[in-house]
Amino acid sequence: MRTLIILPTYNEADNLDTVLRSVRLAIPDASVLVIDDGSPDGTADLGDELADELGNIKVIRRSGKQGLGSAYRLGFRLGIEQGYDILVEMDSDMSHDPAALPVIVAGVKRGAALSIGSRYVPGGSIPSWSWHRRKLSLWGNLYAKKILRFDAIDTTSGYRAYRSSVVDEIDLTRVRADGYAFQIEMAYRVHMLGGTITEVPISFRDRQLGESKMSSHIVVEALGLVTWWGLRDRLAKRSPKPTIEFVPGSAEVVERSA
Repeated sequence: MRTLIILPTYNEADNLDTVLRSVRLAIPDASVLVIDDGSPDGTADLGDELADELGNIKVIRRSGKQGLGSAYRLGFRLGIEQGYDILVEMDSDMSHDPAALPVIVAGVKRGAALSIGSRYVPGGSIPSWSWHRRKLSLWGNLYAKKILRFDAIDTTSGYRAYRSSVVDEIDLTRVRADGYAFQIEMAYRVHMLGGTITEVPISFRDRQLGESKMSSHIVVEALGLVTWWGLRDRLAKRSPKPTIEFVPGSAEVVERSA
């Protein structure tokens, strides 16, 4: 199954060399798409140099900061157009350990529509977070699970792999959220399409180099959108489609069952 790893970047020159080399070691046959939002620190230039050295890496340069969700939507569209079977999201700051890539991708190969690298399933961890940050994240995920009525535990994790045929069923032009909300919305849309979601444990570590892109606006946006989606779908009496079953190791649907 052809795999595309999508890496949005903005001012990640300190981390890009390490993450791309680590990705190549973890999953040598995967293609990598770096989508850079006009980084003034030379991230895109470094990406081009590493592409020449490592191979099977493409760098797309965008003008100005257009957002994480926008970068992933672009990467998804290109991946689908180019016939990739698995589309992977991951951060470029080494907070997502590339060594976990084979396990996350294996979830889709075994038949899932979405495989999430989860901090909150047994074996997952966030070793550097304070207790109040951990509690806030857990509360946000529990709130999304309750309001949207689906079983994923770590809906805000940005380390995940999708079956591209399921993403192709989603109207990406209607996915407007960014940041945490983008991750929740995509998981929710997979759920509503009947796609199976699996979670595998990861250890999430805060970036060591560069500046965090997190802001209070992203958190507030996520809470507001989750509330709206839940109310909207309850009023419209929308429910998930029957579960999609896939042949493990392929892109083919074998049946849909309740």
